[in-house]
Amino acid sequence: MQAPVKEEGVVSFLTPIGYQAEDCGYCKDPTTSRRSPNSRACCYAISKDLSVDDYQELIDRGWRRSGTLLYKPDLRRHCCPHYTIRIPVDSFKPSRDQRQAVHRWNKFVLGNAYANNAVKVHPKTRAGKAEQKNNFNLISAIHESEYSNVKKPLEPAHRFEVSLEPDAFTEEKYTLFENYQRVVHHEKPSDISKKGFRRFLCDSPLHRTSRPFNGIEQPLGSFHQCYRLDGRLIAVGIVDLLPHCVSGVYFMYHEDFSSWSFGKLSALREATLALEVGYRYYYMGYYIHSCVKMRYKADYRPQYVLDPESLEWDPLDGGLRRLLDTKAYVSLSRERGSSGDKGIPNKEAIGHRHTEKMSSGLPFPLPADASAAVEGGTSLFGLEIPGVLTAEEIVEKVDINRISMELRGGLVVQMEDLVAWEDGDILDPRSLKGFIAEFAACVGPKVAKTMVVRLNR
Repeated sequence: MQAPVKEEGVVSFLTPIGYQAEDCGYCKDPTTSRRSPNSRACCYAISKDLSVDDYQELIDRGWRRSGTLLYKPDLRRHCCPHYTIRIPVDSFKPSRDQRQAVHRWNKFVLGNAYANNAVKVHPKTRAGKAEQKNNFNLISAIHESEYSNVKKPLEPAHRFEVSLEPDAFTEEKYTLFENYQRVVHHEKPSDISKKGFRRFLCDSPLHRTSRPFNGIEQPLGSFHQCYRLDGRLIAVGIVDLLPHCVSGVYFMYHEDFSSWSFGKLSALREATLALEVGYRYYYMGYYIHSCVKMRYKADYRPQYVLDPESLEWDPLDGGLRRLLDTKAYVSLSRERGSSGDKGIPNKEAIGHRHTEKMSSGLPFPLPADASAAVEGGTSLFGLEIPGVLTAEEIVEKVDINRISMELRGGLVVQMEDLVAWEDGDILDPRSLKGFIAEFAACVGPKVAKTMVVRLNR
């Protein structure tokens, strides 16, 4: 398979925000039913200009984005650890209920009259019938009910169309978003706004482009996959198309279609997009094992989990699930290196009971304490955050002297050109050198080499 060509001439501008503790939106305090306060911590950055290659590298190091905000959870201090997951689409096998969801939707769109007449106008051979019965073809099934694939001169019961569009704001999309947030997520109307919709799902920092790949043009960047039935926008999938993956960002549908399993339909369609256009993998965002609403992601197989320490991919199989059932934080590379490592906190020590001190040997084990320590001058290198380079690795793998920074007026210089640079120390976060070294450790050597640090947002 031909490797995609790297995006040329696009520079990523990143603004470090730092390490902060915050409330968790996935779990609640059992006594108050409110968000668990300061129960998780993340490394944050902002970018309004980000290349698809750099973002691919970042998500393969555990980062994700929400609009222009980039964040990397500290999984060892997280009440609900967020694990990056992906599916190799060439080996993806939809389950029976996933296949049934597609067939049921196709039957609704096409209608009984169409199906009955299609048998007469376009009869299938015996071999064709056997093939359809015994082998589920994901690509053909996903596209079967689209109007462009209707068998002429027959007309379906409904005109169903799906298009990949720029992630631009429209009133039509916002109306759908407002309905979804209010009805499905039970948000107050006063909490839903056009500004919030733009910031969350339209203002992507990714440069939209395309590149040749195996004889086709492969779109890259952020897009809205729009579902229309009889001309009406009924659902939108927000996706980031990256050099080797389709990354699902968000999905919304109108309440009128809540009975049609659009969660399954959208996942299968996004996996199909990855399969058809050569992205290789489908990333379904984060997998949170402790969150019941997230468990469905494990039903899409084979699913692989990013090891937060080695950054290698492990199958989400029975063995890993059993570990996730018993431990709040799991790294298989750590498990292999030290069976029963007491440095891994268990659920009795973490979960909702963040007020209790963990006997894990982890420095500043509680998110609030770690955040306060960093604010007080403790180096990020002292926190042992999974997936963040150590000070020794920074010296070995990153030439921080040659990291670029944008000054006022748009002038870009290298760190070694700055007067105060040599006076700093990588272990002193209050010096420029220490601040930049910590950020480079968070984004990794590849992004650190090509990025431009922009301190003025």
